[in-house]
Amino acid sequence: MGTAGEANKRRKKKHIRHDLSFSASLPGNVRGVFADSICAVKYSVNPFVDFRESILEMIRDVGVRDWEEMEELVYCYLVLNSSEIHGFIGDAFLSLCLS
Repeated sequence: MGTAGEANKRRKKKHIRHDLSFSASLPGNVRGVFADSICAVKYSVNPFVDFRESILEMIRDVGVRDWEEMEELVYCYLVLNSSEIHGFIGDAFLSLCLS
């Protein structure tokens, strides 16, 4: 029979966050304000909301100043993600442009 400490360790292992798995690299042709950005791969149950929050964070933290930088940001999101979720990315960008 295990000790109480072993039971606590097993219980804690079950609650480890698995949503952030590893970092990815931007394509070599990304220049300007995003060139030194770090890409995080994340599991999401609500991709639209998560992409929208991520895009807002990038706009604030990097300081997107004009439409050309916004296009570069869209490009980064599309290149780094599979075509199956490009619709979520497009919808998230459009919702920010319309707000």
